Amino acid sequence: MTTPAEPREVAVDGPVVSGTGAVLASRPVLALFGLALLVGVAELAPGLEALRVLSPRPGAAAPVATPPHEATSLAVGEAVLPQETTQRAELAQPEHAEAPGAARGPIGGRREEGPKIDAEKPPVPIVDAGHRGLGGFYRALERTIAGQPGAVTRVVHFGDSIITSDFVSGTLRRKLQARFGDAGHGFMLLANPWPAYFHNDVTRFASAGWAVSRIVGPRAADGLYGLGGVTFTAPPGSRARFGTAREGRYGRAVSRFVLAYLARPGGGKLRLLVDGQEREILDTAGPEPRVAYHTIGVPDGPHELEVVTISGATRAFGVVMEREGPGVVLDAIGVQGARVRFLDEQDDAHWADQLRWRQPALLAYQFGANESGDGFVYPMADYNRTLQAVLRQGREAVPDAGCLVIGAMDRVEKRGESLTTLPVIPALVEEQRRGAAAVGCAFFDTYAAMGGSGSMATWVGRGLGQADLTHPTGAGSEVLASWIERALLDGLERWRAAGAPAP
Repeated sequence: MTTPAEPREVAVDGPVVSGTGAVLASRPVLALFGLALLVGVAELAPGLEALRVLSPRPGAAAPVATPPHEATSLAVGEAVLPQETTQRAELAQPEHAEAPGAARGPIGGRREEGPKIDAEKPPVPIVDAGHRGLGGFYRALERTIAGQPGAVTRVVHFGDSIITSDFVSGTLRRKLQARFGDAGHGFMLLANPWPAYFHNDVTRFASAGWAVSRIVGPRAADGLYGLGGVTFTAPPGSRARFGTAREGRYGRAVSRFVLAYLARPGGGKLRLLVDGQEREILDTAGPEPRVAYHTIGVPDGPHELEVVTISGATRAFGVVMEREGPGVVLDAIGVQGARVRFLDEQDDAHWADQLRWRQPALLAYQFGANESGDGFVYPMADYNRTLQAVLRQGREAVPDAGCLVIGAMDRVEKRGESLTTLPVIPALVEEQRRGAAAVGCAFFDTYAAMGGSGSMATWVGRGLGQADLTHPTGAGSEVLASWIERALLDGLERWRAAGAPAP
């Protein structure tokens, strides 16, 4: 087991007291009561919106939605989704989330400023010995940059809650497409398997009543979850819609929809409608269970696909929206509550087939928030072993693709009068670094980029981290995505300077 680095404590002004009476009568507690009263006045009084720290200020970036994780069972079975999938404007990431100009909130005014967030270069470079991790990605990207017909550079971005809500991934998609071309939005699940599941720059709807099995539970007996870690089954009359964005700069056109489903004995029939007009009836019955793909081509432009179950029990996974390219596609594969090892809950051959289907130029893995909640209960040696197993499966399935591990963010907790990094965070980051190197993947040290130990407290003070001391805000997600993009571009220049060596 790796010995964790000594965490650095971040002092909070005020004396440390003990004893219930002393604590309640202490000046810091009385000051907090006074602060709470002032905060309440600002929240409720009209004209004081600019002073609010709990509700969003006008024009402020929305935080990532992080509701308490629902209780799930890892037993085999299904959960029926009780709510419709609808557009949720409050989850949308602004096309440009402005970082607050000054620290604010209950720990605002901190003396530590942390790294500059708007520097041309990222705070830390991507570590990629011999360009083994990103060589394949850069080769594909060069074809896209050269404008070769049909040169689509696909990124499959796996992660936990900040990818589930398409915050970091959504901003990264926009930045890459603005620079290299828009080849489509990518993969989406049929319906929302979690309340916080969201995709920017598309329109989505699904009726209630879809039954789901997920890699985080309840699980599927056959281990077939598709690319997104969720399998859906629906009775007749269920429907789902996927369309281009109706406003903004991004996601305004599509030239093909691809439906991923399970062909199987007794499979149901689907009615497929494009822009409200019936296109065809798809029969999902087959002699044996196998994943199948059905492509619906459309003239490049704004369109909507509707999938309606009309007979039998249909089982499907998701829909891809793409264009001909050249350009970039980014599949945001977020799984709420997941640890990276949960990706290994799929049937191995099935998952490899899913990766080969998408033909990615880059596999990116961004986990750590849920592992940090586990602490050292899950031993670091086991974490390293299971991380390597997942990374190796991806590399073996698509050996020409790049591989990038995006390290865990800092996470702090209040200890007495201090805000201190969880001891497991530096240990997790070190195992992520070691695991990536062992498999030949590149590594981006988010923890170091943020400023290291205690940096999440500084981020919260600057409006970049949420009050849960774990997740970024919308502005913080903008910063993270910008750093990742800049680090990838910096790596591209170093790869070119090295003579574009083979991995």
